[in-house]
Amino acid sequence: MESTSLRIRSFEQLPSPMEFESLIESSNSPAVFKGCVNDWKAFSKWKPSNGGLDYLLERVGSCVVEAMLSKSAPVFYGDLRSHERVALPFSDFIGFCKLRLQNAEDGAGSSFELESHGKTESDSVDGCLTNDGVAQQIYLAQVPILHVESEDKVQLETLREDINTPVFLKEKVLASVNLWMNSAQARSSTHYDPHHNLLCLVSGCKRVLLWPPSASPMLYPMPIFGESSNHSLLAVENPDLLVYPRAKCLMEYSQKIILHAGDALFIPEGWFHQVDSDDLTIAVNFWWPSNIMSGMSEHMDAYYLRRNEVLCKLSSSEIQSMKRHTCALPSSGEAGSSSGELNLACGRKGFKGRELEQKTKLNDLESHAIQALHELVSLVHDRISAADWGELVQSEPIRSSAVSAEVESKKATRTNSFCLEDDPAAKILWNLEASTLESVFLAMAFNFPRTLEALILHLLSPVAAEVLTRKFDELDHLTTKEDRNKFYQVFYGAFDDQFAAMDAILNGKESFSLQAFKNVLDKYLGVNFVGSSIPGIR
Repeated sequence: MESTSLRIRSFEQLPSPMEFESLIESSNSPAVFKGCVNDWKAFSKWKPSNGGLDYLLERVGSCVVEAMLSKSAPVFYGDLRSHERVALPFSDFIGFCKLRLQNAEDGAGSSFELESHGKTESDSVDGCLTNDGVAQQIYLAQVPILHVESEDKVQLETLREDINTPVFLKEKVLASVNLWMNSAQARSSTHYDPHHNLLCLVSGCKRVLLWPPSASPMLYPMPIFGESSNHSLLAVENPDLLVYPRAKCLMEYSQKIILHAGDALFIPEGWFHQVDSDDLTIAVNFWWPSNIMSGMSEHMDAYYLRRNEVLCKLSSSEIQSMKRHTCALPSSGEAGSSSGELNLACGRKGFKGRELEQKTKLNDLESHAIQALHELVSLVHDRISAADWGELVQSEPIRSSAVSAEVESKKATRTNSFCLEDDPAAKILWNLEASTLESVFLAMAFNFPRTLEALILHLLSPVAAEVLTRKFDELDHLTTKEDRNKFYQVFYGAFDDQFAAMDAILNGKESFSLQAFKNVLDKYLGVNFVGSSIPGIR
């Protein structure tokens, strides 16, 4: 039934609903379905080269659709600051497409190249939609054909008659079905979706770059509380490695798929993807929530979609090809984490211990470790406001000795605790066995590195730093030197600046020790607090 590759499977025959759910969807890995839409009416009727534009004009030409207008075209960024949504008669857009088709027949080439992100004279257009330059800035992205939650948003319901829900999705509760159409070459910037996605190509050609959720640290997603938290900050083909050092081996962990008319691509929730479309490309996509995501609080989506194997167990071949890893610390002190086995071409060392590898997988954690991980992630979410997080993340790639004075001031008020009972982070750490804390931090380093970074750099109080170093001491006595080195390599590898993390921990511990000494001199010697064995703190 299928042609199996190392990573992404390609199916010549469509699976049944049961086969899709048990063999494909549950593995949380992409799959290509050849000829999936060949039996659609749209496949034969919508093709621009075969009278499809006139057909669409007749069917929905009178509709007004919401189009994406971007002066960064041909690249269309999801960041709300990079584009605007404009009301556009569908007939006008068909006019743009006809002009493009006529130019192609006359031998006129495109005025830009995707790879160079080049700008044309259209960049200076003041917004009127009257010339071919501006037509290139228009993209019909996610125009609803079906929208379960908001029927009033549906703009092209008439086109539902021309498409069929693939047989393997018949039992799914669809969230929406959407039209994607461009007159000129276009690129959707790198992002992930909170729903499973089936991208069906009706006409043209699309090239899709894919990264698993575990590649999130390398892709530098936008601040997690922002409107565009599911989008990457990077131009992935040529990232500035001085600003984004973790992107060094990014392309080595990408997977490229070329879709032709009739093909469909399953993109699991949380998988990052960048899509390049040829001139006059038309696609329809189906979105539906997974069982777990449908029951999850909306504000936690961004956290849990940036993970490795958290919701679904990967297939054995996927596990082998997508193992998590971290970079060895280079001389500059910069490092990052990414997915896949360690790449020796990048000067990195792989883990040999199966036990340590298992501790990075969320679905292998013990229940109390999962609970502690959830509490720590939620703590960062609750304690750092959206505005503060944005400032912290923006300062992250090129870390200075301190962030802005305002954020530092706020940080100081949050992390000046010397009492265990008053400090939630310290209490969580204190109640964990050293071995459990190791598992929790490994899972955070691999799956939520920026949350770990925020916890250590901006929420670690003096008492929490003291508790953390004591736990580290306990761990050192329980593990071999080799395992200790591996653990600290992973832990500090989650930070853009490892020395900043070390300073935060050591400075907090020194502050705690100084306060403890003052308390001893002021009052009495050897008093425990809150039933703990940490002496000298009131």
